[in-house]
Amino acid sequence: MIDFKGVQCPKTVVLYAIFFYIRYGVPYRDLEGIMADRGVALDHSTLNRWRVRYAPQMAV
Repeated sequence: MIDFKGVQCPKTVVLYAIFFYIRYGVPYRDLEGIMADRGVALDHSTLNRWRVRYAPQMAV
């Protein structure tokens, strides 16, 4: 079970962003734009932190 304690965005946003990064290998800045198109304002450094924290747990 992935612990989302302390994350200010809904966990569905985090999961969607990390899934998209893992599945398609989209660069952070492009993923930032994709999320902005969907109405979610994120910085590419936030996506990097999420990848470091959640990607190993999702890839299992």
